[in-house]
Amino acid sequence: MMSFSIPRRSAEFLWAVLLVFSLPVSAQEIAVSSPAGGTRPFHPGEKLTYELRWEFIPAGHATLEVLPMTTVEGVAGFHFTAKAKSNRFVDTFYKVRDRVEGFADSGMNRSLLYKKKQREGGHKRNIVVNFDWQNRTARYVNFDKPKDPIPILPGTFDPISAFYFVRLFDLKAGMVLQRPITDGKKNVIGRVAVVKRETIQVSGRDYDTFLLKPELEHVGGVFEKSENAEIRLWVTADSRRLLVRIESEVIVGSFVGELVSAEMGTPPEG
Repeated sequence: MMSFSIPRRSAEFLWAVLLVFSLPVSAQEIAVSSPAGGTRPFHPGEKLTYELRWEFIPAGHATLEVLPMTTVEGVAGFHFTAKAKSNRFVDTFYKVRDRVEGFADSGMNRSLLYKKKQREGGHKRNIVVNFDWQNRTARYVNFDKPKDPIPILPGTFDPISAFYFVRLFDLKAGMVLQRPITDGKKNVIGRVAVVKRETIQVSGRDYDTFLLKPELEHVGGVFEKSENAEIRLWVTADSRRLLVRIESEVIVGSFVGELVSAEMGTPPEG
């Protein structure tokens, strides 16, 4: 019989993917990676849909989407979302309906706002992280209950905007990308290594990809409890750098997320 913990771990896996770029840093200024120029790989209208599995058990679906351009406090920016939804079978054990939103300035230089709504079983959160760039702080609020602001480094991204920032790079094996990142509770430097280039099969289709491995030293939950935990991300080796497969190895088994459909956005005119 399916363990009660399996659907819960599926939700934990999804959000860990968005938070894996984590390594504590000192308050000092440090250099950060910068992307190459050229055509941006994502545009409003892009929607990527993934099937999530725990071992061989279907657990639900997740989406990554670029919504129409917007403004936050008068600053024009991108609006990214990630959603997770458990399937009907998993709902009977542990219903998941999660949504994360990241807002980054139109130049993809820093975050403007971060939101996270979690509905996992009986657990609920309604998180908003506001960025005050004049004072260089971020404030975490959950159900209108604020925490003290924390200091942030220049160029800091929220977890989901950080993922899209990684897609700006012309990837090469051996690269290590880094950038300040915050979820409103701590300020860290995220690092992800580009391990190698390889061809993989996803949903019956061959993809030329780069394998990425984020550092997991300070990721909590099941990853913290697993001695040899790993998360592996495969992104296409073309100019779009689409995430096509996610895998994790933890003490209680493995998760897999595979791309099942992709809707491409439309580049702006001019």
